[in-house]
Amino acid sequence: MPALEAQNITKTFQEGRVVVPVLRGVSLSLERGEIVTLEGPSGSGKTTLLSILGCILTPTSGRVILDGHLVDPGRPRELPALRKRSVGFIFQQYNLFPALTARENVAYALNLKGIGGAQAYCQAEELLDIVGMNDRTEFFPRDLSGGQKQRIAVARALAGRPRVLLADEPTANLDSEMGGLILGLFRRLAQEQNCAILIVTHDARVRTACDRVLHIRDGSLTAESPSEMTVVHSV
Repeated sequence: MPALEAQNITKTFQEGRVVVPVLRGVSLSLERGEIVTLEGPSGSGKTTLLSILGCILTPTSGRVILDGHLVDPGRPRELPALRKRSVGFIFQQYNLFPALTARENVAYALNLKGIGGAQAYCQAEELLDIVGMNDRTEFFPRDLSGGQKQRIAVARALAGRPRVLLADEPTANLDSEMGGLILGLFRRLAQEQNCAILIVTHDARVRTACDRVLHIRDGSLTAESPSEMTVVHSV
């Protein structure tokens, strides 16, 4: 069973009397342990698709099946619980709370998933250890490099052991060395945590860590054939 499946997803927005199509019959499937890259120009529908897959937006038509559960757009009150249980988000700007330490940032994500107190702090330390940040648990974001902040953001995304990680330009603010470390971390997490990872990016380096490359343009999705892909898993 795929970790995430989208079937014939469409999304339109109303601008006055004009209906603007953003996604046009998008279908994709993500398997556990797999890393998939989604590439496309600005305005192609990448962010909208990511938001639908992550249960933030609902599609105009089509179906999303997340971790074996059909996402029902007619029951919007159920979406936050499904999102918290099954999806972890990683952002370009890290989105860490500046007044919280690394451990507290991760513990806060665990609090949102119903894990509190000493248990949250203990699990936060375990997640920071997974991403190689166990020696920075009491550091504040201002005292960390971009790569270190991103690793904390990854640890936070792993709170609750989600089946799917959705990453939006996770290497855009990192130099080549730090970007390579983050991509290597993604590859290890896909294997060890058995989660599916979808990376939306303009960064060609991400291809070196992925299993498949998808392209989106004008709301339509195409897959890149293996013969067209660059070197895979060289991170």
